[in-house]
Amino acid sequence: MLKSLEIKDYALIEHLHTEFGKGLNIITGETGAGKSILIDAMSLLLGERASTEVIRKGAQKSFVEGIFDVAGNKKVKAVLEENDIDFLPELIVRREISLKGSNRCFINDSPVPLQIIKEIGDLLVDLHGQHEHQSLLKVETHIDFIDEFAGNQSILDQYHSLFQKLSAKKTELKKLLEKEASLKEKKDIYDFQIKEIDSINPLPDEDEKLNNELNILENSEKLMELSEQIYNELYDAENSVVDKIGEVKHKLKQLSDIDKSVSESAEECESALSIIKEIASSIRSYRTGIDIDPAEVEGKRERLGSLNLLKKKYGGSIKNVIDHREKIGKEFDLAENFSNEISGIKTAIDSLRTLAGTAAEKLSERREKIAVKVENEVKKVLARLGIADASFKVKTENLTVDNVSDDFIIIQKKKFLADENGIDKIEFYISTNPGEDLKPLSKVASGGEVSRIMLSLKSILAKSDKLPLLIFDEIDTGVSGRIAQKVGQALNELASYHQIIAITHLPQIAGLANHHFSVEKKQVNNRVVSSIKKLSDNERIEEVAKLLSGEKITEESLQGAKLLMNK
Repeated sequence: MLKSLEIKDYALIEHLHTEFGKGLNIITGETGAGKSILIDAMSLLLGERASTEVIRKGAQKSFVEGIFDVAGNKKVKAVLEENDIDFLPELIVRREISLKGSNRCFINDSPVPLQIIKEIGDLLVDLHGQHEHQSLLKVETHIDFIDEFAGNQSILDQYHSLFQKLSAKKTELKKLLEKEASLKEKKDIYDFQIKEIDSINPLPDEDEKLNNELNILENSEKLMELSEQIYNELYDAENSVVDKIGEVKHKLKQLSDIDKSVSESAEECESALSIIKEIASSIRSYRTGIDIDPAEVEGKRERLGSLNLLKKKYGGSIKNVIDHREKIGKEFDLAENFSNEISGIKTAIDSLRTLAGTAAEKLSERREKIAVKVENEVKKVLARLGIADASFKVKTENLTVDNVSDDFIIIQKKKFLADENGIDKIEFYISTNPGEDLKPLSKVASGGEVSRIMLSLKSILAKSDKLPLLIFDEIDTGVSGRIAQKVGQALNELASYHQIIAITHLPQIAGLANHHFSVEKKQVNNRVVSSIKKLSDNERIEEVAKLLSGEKITEESLQGAKLLMNK
């Protein structure tokens, strides 16, 4: 529901802030006081177009901000999360219009495109009056009214799932068929590349290993020479390190025999001699293992050259070569087995067309049955609301398709055009006067009639309808007296399930308000300013009395107001 609305420098509004409540919120005021301006400002929060003409004279920009209670609203949460916007129990929607031409939109203080404002607005509010934001005038929403009334959600979910799977498989087939022609052209190239790579059969990191091995093999003579020198100097030569440390060891022994404090140094010298001998032995073994084999060196050089050629041709590294081989291998296998792949996908598509058709047929049957009930119920409520001779028709159409179209599902072996809602195209038709032909509702109804038709639909759909806020601008157009009382009662009943904001001139409707607001226009510093005020109980009685008797309030009008308000 809409908790609060703030408007600044918008048309005749200098600055306005008001809070709305649950149930029926009624707005009254004299003609020209600014009630329609208030609705126009609200429509901005629903994503309607903005113009710099609405900026109050002397101001640089205007803004409209609404705070909505969206706790538990899963659809709003999904849209916000999809667009990386934090979901909070309170949703702040803000529009700014600048003379510079920059119109900005915000949700929870995050800048967003206008389209997201529209998407969120469609989930929060239905506004009925001379505005674009009327779901009833959008033919594509008519099927939603019928599904809500029929309680078709579970069947719809089942159908949606099958239809999405069907769409995914059709897309997969289309891409595969497009790929088939491309792969047939590349098949010979892939065959050559596969054979070239497989003939060498590179192993992961093999080039690095070969480089290390070649570095050792190509330096074998130097390695042998160095190891020989090290071994001689350590052990084999005259006056070798072993000999010299042996002499030192002998002298340290003599010292320690005389002075025991040197014995630790003698032991360490013994250890050093052992270590030197171990090093010499290790170097001798290393020298013995060096094998200078020119053929092995040449073989490794040739292997490394082949690997480097593959790297140059297929991506700069052995890993890239192996990855490329795996990729073209799959592509080559696919090119070899296209008929099997295509056949499998086509079989899956045929099965999904039939399964989706079964679900769509159930939906269609339920819609057809419920349409008759909706027609009768709407006519009854319209008669109550002052459109006594109305004819209302829910026209349902589904089309078979020729063999050219691919957008079909199968029902009882027949092809039917299908979309995400099934096979049905539903539109509301109406005639509000005797003798007139039924015509599309979106083209023939006046603003007041649309509001009452919507009130009729909402009255019969109240419990199942998902929109939390309904705004009625011209619902009392052309009605008075007893019918006005019926319209007010219908609004009051609907307010048990929705938050309602309605503008009215009729005391029979205003008297039933849960919250009553008055819009007035006055001069401030030689400027006309519109403002809104929430009325107290006594002020409400006076306002309803004004609607009954005009500007001069009489005792009779006050008593009449109290009667209408059950006071």
